[in-house]
Amino acid sequence: MNFFTHMLEQYGYWVLFLALMLELIALPLPGEFIMTYAGLIVYQGQLNWFLSILVAGAGACVGMTISYWIGFRLGTPFFEKYGSRIHFGPDKLHSVSRWYQRYGNKLLLVAYFIPGVRHITGLFSGITKLPFRKYAAFAYTGGFIWVSIFISLGRLLGPKWEKYHNTVNRYMIIIGVLAAFIYLCIYVYRKKKDALRDWLVNTLNQGFERYHSMGKVKFIVIAAFAVFVLFVSLLIGLIQDFLAHEFAVLDEVAGYIVHQIFDQSWTGAMNNVALLGSYYFFVPVFLITGLWICFKGKDRWLELTILVLVIIGGEGLNEVLRIWFHRMGPVGAPSVLTFPSEETMLSFSIYGFAAFLLFRHYGKFLIRIMALLGVIAVCLIVGICLVYLNVQYASDVAAGYVFGGVWLSMNVILLEVFRTMRSFKRE
Repeated sequence: MNFFTHMLEQYGYWVLFLALMLELIALPLPGEFIMTYAGLIVYQGQLNWFLSILVAGAGACVGMTISYWIGFRLGTPFFEKYGSRIHFGPDKLHSVSRWYQRYGNKLLLVAYFIPGVRHITGLFSGITKLPFRKYAAFAYTGGFIWVSIFISLGRLLGPKWEKYHNTVNRYMIIIGVLAAFIYLCIYVYRKKKDALRDWLVNTLNQGFERYHSMGKVKFIVIAAFAVFVLFVSLLIGLIQDFLAHEFAVLDEVAGYIVHQIFDQSWTGAMNNVALLGSYYFFVPVFLITGLWICFKGKDRWLELTILVLVIIGGEGLNEVLRIWFHRMGPVGAPSVLTFPSEETMLSFSIYGFAAFLLFRHYGKFLIRIMALLGVIAVCLIVGICLVYLNVQYASDVAAGYVFGGVWLSMNVILLEVFRTMRSFKRE
């Protein structure tokens, strides 16, 4: 590593270009380390940030282009001749090629964040005869996103680079793996959605065998149950990390990065925006949602009851959880228990339930998308404000999101199950 840091300090842009080019040809070079250290040199004023990204991105593009054409020219004969020895003969290659040409290009957007994967994407794209224009469009975009993020992170870390860069790199790799996993899940769903839907509906029917088919309600319950399972899985991992005291580095790094992005001039704005996670906004949203249910909702009393349960039950649940985990907030903050974050948990639950009702009763695609993106944006903003103001740790905020997701999905399932039961009682 000392060799690379010395070379970067001496030859800067040339080292960035050549190192990224050679790594994408499949040489085992520490790309993330080189880019974040280049970001540190940018912070010190020895390199230009934009030019560093441009040079590194160009090197990555050249490397992935060479890798593609090596695979294109030499790869197919190899697999046709020797592939059967590694259980990857011509038939398997043809099958994978068809899949890769149809869906694999989109995976290139996140593949560069995964060590080992990014080294073979160019070769495999060439081997499977993915059209070069399609390959270049996604691969070059993914490459520039990759170098931009790591160089910018190095610049943000600045004097703390040596202390934090390994941790940040690890989290970025985890994010890349998760993004690839989510994409593969979406692909499997699109490919096998009929079979999955039949399986889920049959499973649900076992719990509702007294009732007739109700397509829309079943779809909502299935989707809410899937979300519930996802958040419960995250919750289990979160509690394990909490008990193992593994949040210290995450909290320190997240707090440092937030304060590097937003300086002291943001204090006033952050104090005001943080009110989105308080009853100054929860109460108006609660009242507006309640009035909307009264005039436009279906099963009004049921929806009003669940709405009250979301906010009152959520507050009570959060109080119990904070007492149970008994974790104090950052030094200098008010002496209160902060795990999980009350603000982010209630924001996720209350804004999320209001958005669900819009999603449930309005068929317009634009309104549904705006509601979804609005909830995500508000929750993220509230979390950033809490970390910036040193009111809560980043892990408190993350725990609020996870517990809020569990609570919201539970209430959506309850609403739709009781709606179904009321429907059949009327019949």
